[in-house]
Amino acid sequence: MKIVLCTFLVVTSHLLAQTDSLRAGAAAVDITPKIFPLNMPGGFSANMAESAHDPLHARALVLSEGKTTLAMVVVDNLGAGPDVLDEAKAIASAKTGIPVEKMLVSSTHTHSGSALNTRSEAAAAYRKLFVEGVADSIVQAHAALKPASVGAAAHPLPDEVFNRRWYLKPGQMQLNPFGKMDLVKMNPGTNPEVLDHPAGPTDPDITIISVQDPKRQQVCLFANYALHYVGGAPGSQVSADYYGEFARLMPSRLRGNGKLVAMMSNGASGDINNIPFNVTRPPREPFEQIRIVAQKAADAVWFALKKIDKHRADAPLRMLQREITLKYRRPSEQEVKEAKAVLAVKDKAEIEKLPRLAQNYAGSVVSAAERPEESITVKIQAIRIGDLAVCGIPFETFVEIGLDLKKRSPFLQTMVIGLANGRHGYLPTPEQHKLGGYETWIGTNVVQEEASVVLTTNLLEMLSELKN
Repeated sequence: MKIVLCTFLVVTSHLLAQTDSLRAGAAAVDITPKIFPLNMPGGFSANMAESAHDPLHARALVLSEGKTTLAMVVVDNLGAGPDVLDEAKAIASAKTGIPVEKMLVSSTHTHSGSALNTRSEAAAAYRKLFVEGVADSIVQAHAALKPASVGAAAHPLPDEVFNRRWYLKPGQMQLNPFGKMDLVKMNPGTNPEVLDHPAGPTDPDITIISVQDPKRQQVCLFANYALHYVGGAPGSQVSADYYGEFARLMPSRLRGNGKLVAMMSNGASGDINNIPFNVTRPPREPFEQIRIVAQKAADAVWFALKKIDKHRADAPLRMLQREITLKYRRPSEQEVKEAKAVLAVKDKAEIEKLPRLAQNYAGSVVSAAERPEESITVKIQAIRIGDLAVCGIPFETFVEIGLDLKKRSPFLQTMVIGLANGRHGYLPTPEQHKLGGYETWIGTNVVQEEASVVLTTNLLEMLSELKN
């Protein structure tokens, strides 16, 4: 009887050890549009795509250690709304059993991705393909779960990130669309006679999550870089931008078996882009700059991998989600009065005297004043993977916010993912709000000016809970 009991205890302990050890699966599902033309919403005017230059994907990583199973997905899109993503999550949850609150789905913010609406037959077909593709990426990654180990590291790539908000030299600032004078300007050009200095920092690091199987073969590389996007893809074609090119290149850096799923997520990059404003860059052919940045990013990730001393099969795995209610911004009575006066101008000659885009943004002011809802509820998430933390924020998040979270996080390394689980406009800091500029205007920023403080406070509380 004692022998049987001892055997039972040994077997039970072994099974528990297996249950608590990490498993991982990854998958990439093609979500390239099949029907054209399609609107690409990443510009100030209608931009129609007639074909695809390169494929769009939904790339998923599923991690499980018995108690917790979670999914992290990166989709090639400008910014999918929570309604579309919630639909995809519900489908995936029904097929895998993963709770929807344990799924983080972020958009890359490629400006050459397709719109997700039902305004045309082609658009409706693409929305359906997108939802099913995102869900299927999670289902396939879940089905591929096998024993694995994880590691994390970061490596700098400072020469491809630039703060796009600048102070200009005296007398160079023009009126904004509201007829007011901002202190800083977005994308001010490269003329040294106009530029003074950037209005904020950059985050040079590419942070990675590395997943390996027991034979130390690479299963997945989940990367994160605070770079808005690159651009320069052919104008009439959809493209995954540098995110897709990075994913295509990364397996060659590791000389693997071709089964590696690599993905690049968008970091806290609301005020960061790929334009070196203080230098003149030689002309590029279409897609060339995308290739350059993707190659450098793949190299940086290779160096980051070399910094990982050990991959852990016993890494703690937890995930938290909070729903936060934020107030919508409301224009003052005077601002509404001024906006209606601008909209009342009908004479073409008089319209041309107005500041650029004045009537567009006057419409945004009136719409904000007439919005029936007083507030919006957004989802934020925090994940622990061993000694790495991941924060998910559903905004085009300013780099200062990401840097602050990294600095104050209780974890050795922290990854901040923007456009996670939705896209609710720009998220500047209160300090950047005081400077004005495109990202702070009503229409591009829709929530209360202290929103970044509210979200940061909640995320730090969540990280502390995960740590303890």
